[in-house]
Amino acid sequence: MLAFIFVLGVLIFVHELGHFIMARRIGVRVITFSLGFGPKILSFRRGETEYCVSIIPLGGYVKMAGENPEDSRTGSSDEFLSKSKWQRFQVLIMGPVMNLALAIVVMAFVLHQGAEVPILHQQPVVVGGFAPDSVAERAGLQPGDHIVSVNGTPVHTWEDFTMEVAPRGGRTLRLGIDRGGTRLEQDVVPQKVGKWETGELGIRPVFRPQIVTVTPGEAAEAAGLQAGDVIIAVNGESGISQPRVIEIIRAHEGQPLTFDILRHDEPQTIVIAPQKVQDIVRIGAVINQYETRTVDPTLLEAFKLSAEQNWKWTTLIGKTLAGLFTRDTPVSQLMGPVAIAGLSGEAAEAGWVQLFSLMAMISLNLGLLNLMPIPVLDGGHITILALEGLSRRDFSMKVKEKMLLAGFVLLLTLMVTVIYNDLARIEAIRRLIPWR
Repeated sequence: MLAFIFVLGVLIFVHELGHFIMARRIGVRVITFSLGFGPKILSFRRGETEYCVSIIPLGGYVKMAGENPEDSRTGSSDEFLSKSKWQRFQVLIMGPVMNLALAIVVMAFVLHQGAEVPILHQQPVVVGGFAPDSVAERAGLQPGDHIVSVNGTPVHTWEDFTMEVAPRGGRTLRLGIDRGGTRLEQDVVPQKVGKWETGELGIRPVFRPQIVTVTPGEAAEAAGLQAGDVIIAVNGESGISQPRVIEIIRAHEGQPLTFDILRHDEPQTIVIAPQKVQDIVRIGAVINQYETRTVDPTLLEAFKLSAEQNWKWTTLIGKTLAGLFTRDTPVSQLMGPVAIAGLSGEAAEAGWVQLFSLMAMISLNLGLLNLMPIPVLDGGHITILALEGLSRRDFSMKVKEKMLLAGFVLLLTLMVTVIYNDLARIEAIRRLIPWR
């Protein structure tokens, strides 16, 4: 819960700070700057502005003088509606812009710390094997198949493939497959996996084991094996998995084994004779299941990588929202505050890197969703301003009230949906919902 309050508090503060700074910059008098809604639990006044923390932490607001037509107005130049449409647009846009900027800055900070990244994420989607009871295997896919598209959308990497399949649990997908130069198409329905009902086909990549560390004084070091070496084959057996490598080692105590490896993309051959140490036959090396590469960017490179990652997330968010209208995105996958609280707690337990990565993603979501042209949201107010500008006249209060009411009903429907989804993911409550 503390992690959730921290993440949400930072995102709300940054969003409202954007509105506040721009309002003050163009000379609008700010009456209240609040984190949260409802009764105030902490407040103080500085100048003409009251700063407060309210009891419901699911949002915040900046109350400006003369913000609404029904407010008592004097026509003073420090009132919001006394400003030009361009100035009011700047105040409205700065909240979402601050959230988008925060997403880039936070993700750049995370990336700047460096990490070991699985290489397979950026590799072509070549089937290496299948999970038990794999729907893809039952559908007729084979090891070595190269998946090139999903529902007509090209997929160049495993990351692209995951982004196309994960949101479509229980939906029929058409896979474009290259099998030995022959182009095939295969329909398959991903299983719904976990409480998020993520789409899963049960396809496994081609894993190439990699040496993580070498123990001083043991057989691997003596033979010249080094950390970072990638195992291509052992005793002529290629396409080998980490469990198989360990199995071969333990079956050949004192017998020379030929390891074909890649070192800095250069092929080499090393002969190692496993030895029994503390009743375990081993070569003295820690072997990872898959290849990784070390990402240690400069600050400038980290910002570039962050921009690229945020663009990928933006594309995924766009597809998800568009899928709500085309029914490609199941409504059951939408999440609300309860689910976000759960994710925040899990990320906090995993470490600060995961927590701040989650914060960046949620900040991007918040910024983009607030730009949607829905009355009540910042994007809705911006849309009304734009329409008034195009028509060269201000809409009547009656028209604006109807637009805001429609936006409120839409948001209320969305809120009820995501809260229902959150509660339905709780096992004790799920049992009480027979249609889930």
